[in-house]
Amino acid sequence: MYKRAFIGVVALTLAACSSSPNASTTAKSGDLAGLSGQIGSKDFAEQYILAHLTTKLLNAHGATLEANTKLVGSANVRQALESKQFVGYWEYTGTSWITYNKQTQPLKTDKEQFDAVKKADAAKNIEWVAPAPFNNTYTFAIRNEKAKELGVSKMSDLAKLPANERTFCIESEFSTRDDGWPGVSKTYGFDAPKDNVKLLDTGVIYTATKDGKDCNFGEVFATDGRIAALGLTVLQDDKAFFPIYQGGFTLQADVLKSHPKIADVLAPMAAKLTTEEMQKLNAKVDVDGDEPDDVAQEWLTAQGLI
Repeated sequence: MYKRAFIGVVALTLAACSSSPNASTTAKSGDLAGLSGQIGSKDFAEQYILAHLTTKLLNAHGATLEANTKLVGSANVRQALESKQFVGYWEYTGTSWITYNKQTQPLKTDKEQFDAVKKADAAKNIEWVAPAPFNNTYTFAIRNEKAKELGVSKMSDLAKLPANERTFCIESEFSTRDDGWPGVSKTYGFDAPKDNVKLLDTGVIYTATKDGKDCNFGEVFATDGRIAALGLTVLQDDKAFFPIYQGGFTLQADVLKSHPKIADVLAPMAAKLTTEEMQKLNAKVDVDGDEPDDVAQEWLTAQGLI
């Protein structure tokens, strides 16, 4: 969906490599020996965490990968995968379906959407593995006390509000996406004056929504840890406008062909990554200020995965 960065060209080598002492003691069989290169990410906490989780887990099974969290923008990260600068990265089904595959009609269930994206991207030599339960879809949030004052709990309530209360903070990318502001405002009849819509950076939207001066309603992501930490209420998408943004690991088809065990290694980790679990992990970075690398290491250890 939303995500970013710049990298230099990185050659992907799949030559055999010697396992480090840590890898040999942690890995169960060194079944991914020879897998090297970079695992990419977009430029926000969830993606940083996922990149480090994936890199550490695959390395524990014999790979020698590095996490690259420097790129900005979804398109740049996808291009890095297509040009084989990245071995792989975590993507969202809705983003690939709508943005990369130019499909305007999202599918209604997780499985239907995942299967459709997997098929569409396979034609581009990109594979999807390890679908996780979390759905990092767009949503709107409002501070708890203001939600009670206005009597709003679902997005269809917003059209009934006075114009001066229909104020929004959104990202610049969201403002032009088919699955963003143009579509959702039409679907729900927001009809907000231009002066009522502020374009802000992703991180600023959460604090601005909590503050309530620039806007009552902020565009947020469902797995963001700041939602609970800042006392925000997520509005129900009662017309099911927003597509499903299920997380899955995307990688070069030839890499998966050479190392089919990647899917088996990642599957147990992915199964644990629910929306609630991602909120907790994201909060450690965005709220507590912990390093994504440390968060990933601690979680994998606690889960018994490494």
